[in-house]
Amino acid sequence: MPRALITGITGQDGLYLAELLLSKGYEVFGLIRGQNNPKYDLVRKTVPGVTLLTGDLTDVSSLVRVLGISRPTEIYNLGAISFVAYSWENASMTSDVTGKGVLNILEATRLYAGDDISKVRFYQASSSEMFGKVQQVPQREETLLWPRSPYGVAKVFGHYMTINYRESYGMHASSGILFNHESPRRGPEFVTRKVSQAVARIKLGLQNEIVLGNLDAKRDWGFAGDYVEAMWLMLQQPEADDYVISTGETHSIEELLAAAFAAAGLDDWRNYVRQDPKYMRPAEVDLLIGDASKAQRVLGWKPKVSFPELVAMMVENDLTEQRLLAK
Repeated sequence: MPRALITGITGQDGLYLAELLLSKGYEVFGLIRGQNNPKYDLVRKTVPGVTLLTGDLTDVSSLVRVLGISRPTEIYNLGAISFVAYSWENASMTSDVTGKGVLNILEATRLYAGDDISKVRFYQASSSEMFGKVQQVPQREETLLWPRSPYGVAKVFGHYMTINYRESYGMHASSGILFNHESPRRGPEFVTRKVSQAVARIKLGLQNEIVLGNLDAKRDWGFAGDYVEAMWLMLQQPEADDYVISTGETHSIEELLAAAFAAAGLDDWRNYVRQDPKYMRPAEVDLLIGDASKAQRVLGWKPKVSFPELVAMMVENDLTEQRLLAK
């Protein structure tokens, strides 16, 4: 039976990936930070087949201990402080967890593998935010990285550190440069879920407006459930490599709003949306759109859920959730 360790098990990607691996017969372990983690019960309820282990990406000794207990054949490093806006508020912590945390788990993996570096394969969750001030459209694996947030800078560090461990030690270490991927499990602080929740509440008469920042930013949005399959496929390849994972389509925040309000059967979204400068980024990433042709060619991966289907899925989920909360 293959064994997998997932850091960041409490996030949307961690939950979808755990479900996928369990369905494939893996024994799955999840790294969780802190004994009183508020998402502990969510993980237990969603993926009861996962064994949870306490550890911290900023503490190499705890990672070495967790690897010794879980004895994984595959490691998926999804753990990070992933909310981009927060990274400006706490750049130091973001750097420690999202950046140096990658080095810590890579080093713990190297120590765990010992003389047989081939006994474990490693996946690093890189991000389209690394492209930042984009130097090429669409963005590919070879596109120059120009991050525009502390989060993006930290992700660049982790990305190149993964490449360095692959080249220095022969580690089977791959990076998935994932473009924006969403789901009903996305945290409400992210704009897609903020919109789907607000639209549901407006539809049910529970709130009157949505307050947002930049409506012109464009993103390549896909479904998280599709993207975790690409993570798994990377670790099944004979050679490690880096892959852009994206839909190849771009949509603005305005298009997101239009799709969400339409999914709820509401009229013109402009009647419900107000902009506030406090939600503007200090340095904006204006356009992200990925070229996933390498992943399609090598991994045989393609996204299954379209943008309208994704938005409708999220709005429908939040309508159901908000109805239950309003009772």
